[in-house]
Amino acid sequence: MARLRASAVNRVSQMDPTQSFEAFVERIEPSLRRALAGHLPPDDVADAEAEAFAFAWQHRDRVMAMENPGGYLYRVAQSRSRRRKQGFLPWASDARVPEIEPGLPGALAALSPLQQRAVWLVHGCGWSYGETAEALGISASTAGSHVSRALERLRDQLGVVEHG
Repeated sequence: MARLRASAVNRVSQMDPTQSFEAFVERIEPSLRRALAGHLPPDDVADAEAEAFAFAWQHRDRVMAMENPGGYLYRVAQSRSRRRKQGFLPWASDARVPEIEPGLPGALAALSPLQQRAVWLVHGCGWSYGETAEALGISASTAGSHVSRALERLRDQLGVVEHG
């Protein structure tokens, strides 16, 4: 694994820094935007992304060689936009979102902030437990526990019966 990372660092250092960083941003930006949209008001997402990518540019050699740079930049964006007290769920007011269970926003709001973030990152953004754990500063098993408990609570609140 270390040899693969060293190889990636060598390839990055041989490329034009601007071109390789642009490719990096194109690869990371969509998932970072989705992740931030689950925790910030829509008007703050672009600023948080800009802060994260400005940091990434300043520390590009280190950030681009990371195993999970998206998770790391998610944490950078979060810490640089901390003025809010609680997460923001975009579907609570976004008319462009497809139809959902009417009780879902309220049920999600009743979860702990950490459970909300874990469920959003795993099920809303398609992140693995490991990526979610790194972004939230917890272990992968703790991320899995938060997601599992949150889903159980959501099922209870929404009256979902599992068959099987």
